Amino acid sequence: MKLRIILNGKKAGDEVLRQAIDRVRADHEIQVRVTFESGDVARLVDEAIAEGCHRLVAAGGDGTVNELVDALMRHTSDERCELALLPMGTANDFATAARVPGDFEEALRLAAQGEAYGVDVIRANDRYVVNIASGGFGAQVTANTPVALKHFLGGGAYTLSGLVQALNFKPYDGEFIIHGEASTQQLLVGAVCNGRQAGGGQVLAPDAYINDGLMDLVALHHFPIEALAQVIAELQAPKVDNQYVKYHRDTQASWRSTPPMPINLDGEPIAESRVDFEVQVAAIAMVLPKDCPMLQPGSKPITEK
Repeated sequence: MKLRIILNGKKAGDEVLRQAIDRVRADHEIQVRVTFESGDVARLVDEAIAEGCHRLVAAGGDGTVNELVDALMRHTSDERCELALLPMGTANDFATAARVPGDFEEALRLAAQGEAYGVDVIRANDRYVVNIASGGFGAQVTANTPVALKHFLGGGAYTLSGLVQALNFKPYDGEFIIHGEASTQQLLVGAVCNGRQAGGGQVLAPDAYINDGLMDLVALHHFPIEALAQVIAELQAPKVDNQYVKYHRDTQASWRSTPPMPINLDGEPIAESRVDFEVQVAAIAMVLPKDCPMLQPGSKPITEK
């Protein structure tokens, strides 16, 4: 298998990566392209498609994966290259949840020898999300934050007193619009999930699949002090009838708020008063381990182009 790696320029001097590429080159043809400035990923993807490349490798973190997915989605489905992952970021949330090896040589051999699966992508206005779009508050984590709350919110988790009293945090007011029906919300955190985790291990949608044609909507609502124990229990048990942590699956949804709630698309910030989300089914052919837990049980690889 011929691979073309698109490498985040910040990682270009990594000697361990260089050695891994040299070893895998003994069995496979590997080309490397390095990004330097904004817009390089889109340009390099355009070049790869024009030159007939079959499989690209996103070498970097979640932001690099997002950039490649976004660039590929600007092309027609029959033009898009297959995409493999070489995790080199700080968090690598998508790759970690997908069980892509963290070892460079193992990841490269998977990229060269593994099979591709049709993976959904979420369109968010004119952008694309392969992992998670999340919004709401975030900041520091205190040492005595309840584990379940910390697991869910990561860097945005606080103790009860810190959250409700010391910070006096006010929830974001807005509306989720699903199939034309608007529902007023007071949110601490909202997420539209294709994948399962973000923000360095924050598990937002533990039951999400990336090839089920659905996105998982997660909403942590404002809650009183006395409901903390219930909130923690609901974080651990995704149910549609939860009182404070709401879960819903759908193919499309919109979020509307004034002023805009800060939202990250795979970690990239936007600030818009309305964001329309819609699933693009099996939009990207992604090379993944056969035991990837984010693939539905029994998932079959796609037929090679």
